[in-house]
Amino acid sequence: MAKHNLDLSRLFHALADPTRRAILTRLAETPARVTDLAGPTGLRLPTVMRHLSVLEGAGLITTSKDGRIRTCAIVPEALDPVRTWLDEQRAIWEARLDRLDAFVMNVTKDREE
Repeated sequence: MAKHNLDLSRLFHALADPTRRAILTRLAETPARVTDLAGPTGLRLPTVMRHLSVLEGAGLITTSKDGRIRTCAIVPEALDPVRTWLDEQRAIWEARLDRLDAFVMNVTKDREE
């Protein structure tokens, strides 16, 4: 069995929740205050803070505090390991499908002869 990549697991865990994905989509536009992120979710502030904690733990966002205002910003390069893993998986499956296609073509050709 392949060695587990804890960072990749944290990233996929963070991305698994639709609320966290919505927060990332919002932060892709511009950094935002926590209260601004909480508004559209309909969730209470402590729940949103837990979501932000998961995103920050995965390295997907950073937070800064200025007085009583906490601002969040996305870290786009944090998604690079996910992109790399998906590209590797795509290459593996495309190679498998190419071999299957070649096999089916050979079987079809043999039956025609």
